[in-house]
Amino acid sequence: MVEIIQIVGIGIIGTILAVVIKQYKPELSLLLSIVVGLIILLLLLSRIAVIIDVMENLATKANIDLIYFKTILKVIAISYITEFAYKICEDTGQHNIAMKIQLAGRIFIMILGIPIMLAILESVMQLLP
Repeated sequence: MVEIIQIVGIGIIGTILAVVIKQYKPELSLLLSIVVGLIILLLLLSRIAVIIDVMENLATKANIDLIYFKTILKVIAISYITEFAYKICEDTGQHNIAMKIQLAGRIFIMILGIPIMLAILESVMQLLP
């Protein structure tokens, strides 16, 4: 509970400072916003690691092949990282760069999905006479 209050506090203070600074130095305001976002992400890393460990243990107990589990985690990570970078670019008015980052994220997700799609196709082919 204390950690979420810290994160929300950092976010609110960062937002207020960014709004005040934006009137005088817009480029510094943007930099502050990015730094605050990165600080929040760093604070969340330990929690993310705990979630991954718990999910990995559940997957092992359920006899799920860890290759599929790790692929799903990679897809989720790519989605979050891409979204974070996309929003930063959008906030700076760099819509074209933001769109290219989003496209790159989608392509990497498709690449990661190829082994899963192949496994599904092989399973379907074995069912057919």
